[in-house]
Amino acid sequence: ALHILKTEKQQALALADAITKLKSTVRQCRQCHNLSETDLCSICTDTRRDKSIICVVEQFKDLIALEKTGLCKWLYHVLGGRIAPLEGIEPQDLTIDHLISRIRSEKVSEVVMATNPTVEGDGTALYISSLIKPLGVKVTRLARGLPGGSQIEFASGAILTDAILGRNPLE
Repeated sequence: ALHILKTEKQQALALADAITKLKSTVRQCRQCHNLSETDLCSICTDTRRDKSIICVVEQFKDLIALEKTGLCKWLYHVLGGRIAPLEGIEPQDLTIDHLISRIRSEKVSEVVMATNPTVEGDGTALYISSLIKPLGVKVTRLARGLPGGSQIEFASGAILTDAILGRNPLE
């Protein structure tokens, strides 16, 4: 607030207009829950994507980090967090039910679990995997090129590249 008070009036008003526009135009994609200005995001409408693979991420920023590698030609599903009972975040608080519906209704052959390599991220991946495996869909996890306890958004492109190319079945 103090910074805004110190700036030129035009800069402060431009920032206010940008925030207003952002809040009124950006919403979640109805298919993958990514941020979008339209009903479906640009990733979900990209015909060059492999629609048989869905990569599950915790947050929008994780999707952005993976996309920056240039290796991901799949679709995504943004959970909106991870299961964290101590913080009061349960499976029903995330978009897991919608993910399972997508897997059932679309021709999905693989689900890549790209949750953060933390206790909560691993637990979320295992929980979701237990729901997907009975559907006969292959479940993989990003390889451990990502150090345990880290966050995907802070990983370098090289580490993310190794993790994407070396993903393994989630057991």
